[in-house]
Amino acid sequence: MARDYTKERLAEDPQRRKDRAKRNKARRQMIREGKAHVGDGKVVNHKKALSKGGSTKRSNLEMQSRKDSNSEGGRLQPKSGKRKGGRN
Repeated sequence: MARDYTKERLAEDPQRRKDRAKRNKARRQMIREGKAHVGDGKVVNHKKALSKGGSTKRSNLEMQSRKDSNSEGGRLQPKSGKRKGGRN
């Protein structure tokens, strides 16, 4: 039996639905600015996460490759380029 994504989406928590709408809004904003394109393999990163009270204002957004986003668990590396903890 196929997975019913529509049913799952309709049953999700209202706060999660609002956060998803904010993430979609941020992506559309970056596309309008020409920073992102459909299928470009990049993600919009919120410098201060939405779950920690961050906003979708332009000053809180930046582009990041999907590879970097996944390897850092959704977090950006420090500006020095060195990872915190673990192997460098």
